[in-house]
Amino acid sequence: MDTHDSLIAQWLDIKARLYDKQLLRHREQDGPAPSVSVRCPGTRSMLFSNVPDTAARRLSIDAPDHGANRADDIADVHAAIYRLRNDIGAIAYGGGRYGSCLADFSGAIPILFDEQARHLGRMGAAVDHVDQLAHSLSRGGNSVLFRGEPVCFGTTCQRMALNAELFEKCAEAYVLAAAAGSRMTLLPWLVRFVANRRLRKDQQRATESFAAGMLPPESRGY
Repeated sequence: MDTHDSLIAQWLDIKARLYDKQLLRHREQDGPAPSVSVRCPGTRSMLFSNVPDTAARRLSIDAPDHGANRADDIADVHAAIYRLRNDIGAIAYGGGRYGSCLADFSGAIPILFDEQARHLGRMGAAVDHVDQLAHSLSRGGNSVLFRGEPVCFGTTCQRMALNAELFEKCAEAYVLAAAAGSRMTLLPWLVRFVANRRLRKDQQRATESFAAGMLPPESRGY
C-alpha cells in the first residue's frame, strides 16, 4: 500500500472512530459542520472532508485565506494550522459533549494530568479568527477552541484520535469541577516540564518526517 492509499485508509478509519464516539459534534447548528483532515507528506496539500461526508477532497494548504473568517469555510482553518505547525499531521474540528461546553468555562483547560501534559501540552487561548491562531498555537499545544468549538490535532491520524479522546476526558473533568466550584490543583512544574519536553521531541521528529516525504512514527508510550 503506498502512502496515499495508507492516508485514505487511516482517514476513513479515524473519521468513523471519532464519529461513532460522538467526538465530532458542535452545539451551533448553523455553524460549520465537523471536519477531519490529514496532511499529505512531501506535498503542500491535505485530504479534507466534512462529517459525515464519505469522500475526501485534496486541497492545497497554501490557498489564499479568502473566506477564512466565514463560518462555512472551515477548510481554511485546517490549512492555516498546517501552515503554522509543520509537525501536525491530522486535524479534527468538532468535539464531544464536554469539549463543546469548554467555551463557557474559560476556553482553555489548565494542565491537570500527566497524560494531558505529555500529549496535549499547553492549550492556547480560544480564538475566533484565523489570524489569531499563530499566537494560540505557538506554545506547541495540540488543541484549541475556534469559535467555541474544539479543534484537536496530532502528528499522525492515530495520535490525533487519541488526543481528541484525551481532550474530551480532560474537558469533562475540568468542566464538571469548574461548574461545581471545586478547587483544582495544577500538575507540578517539573512533571509538566519533562512531559512537554518529550512532546516537543515527538513534534520535531514529525516535522523532519514530513519534510522528507514520510509519515511520522507513532508515539505510543508516555
